[in-house]
Amino acid sequence: MARLRQKFKRWMTNTLELPADVVMDLPRITMIGHLHIYIENHRGVKAFSNEELRLILEQGELLITGKEFVLKTILPEEILLEGKILDVKYIDIS
Repeated sequence: MARLRQKFKRWMTNTLELPADVVMDLPRITMIGHLHIYIENHRGVKAFSNEELRLILEQGELLITGKEFVLKTILPEEILLEGKILDVKYIDIS
């Protein structure tokens, strides 16, 4: 059933030209240099320190590492992180 749902979402994205991040519950990540990162469509914060932010996604996790992290904005599905961003990784937990 989940596979059929994914195929339908891809069809909607391609045929109706809808944004994939909206239709498929994908995160939208906007990074400004190595100083700011804005993530939309996350499912919550799993871990946070001044050197790491781990977010729960619909399908997996997002791990951001660096230095001097400060959460400037945190909303139910949006987050703005400031600091020196060194690495951004998607972790597939399926």
